[in-house]
Amino acid sequence: MDKNTIQNIPEENKNLFFPEIKKPIWLSVSEAAKIGGVQTKTIRRAIQSKVIKYKIIGNRYLIELASLITYLLTKTKLKNKLNQFGIGQYIEQWKK
Repeated sequence: MDKNTIQNIPEENKNLFFPEIKKPIWLSVSEAAKIGGVQTKTIRRAIQSKVIKYKIIGNRYLIELASLITYLLTKTKLKNKLNQFGIGQYIEQWKK
């Protein structure tokens, strides 16, 4: 789904497409970078521009896995890195 499609979904139907995650998985910046197949500075840029969900514990950033995957699928270059160097290389269903 592109950004315009997401914006056109009525509020009452958004849970059909984006269900509420009861127990999100939180990753460190380095773990998020390894899973995404990108560098840590890419993750830090996403944090700075507030395009991924994060929280700060102590002096560490923790990134929510679902928002990380959503972010990595927004741009072709990031999607290719996810599939070639990140977790996508291990998931057969994503290769189709």
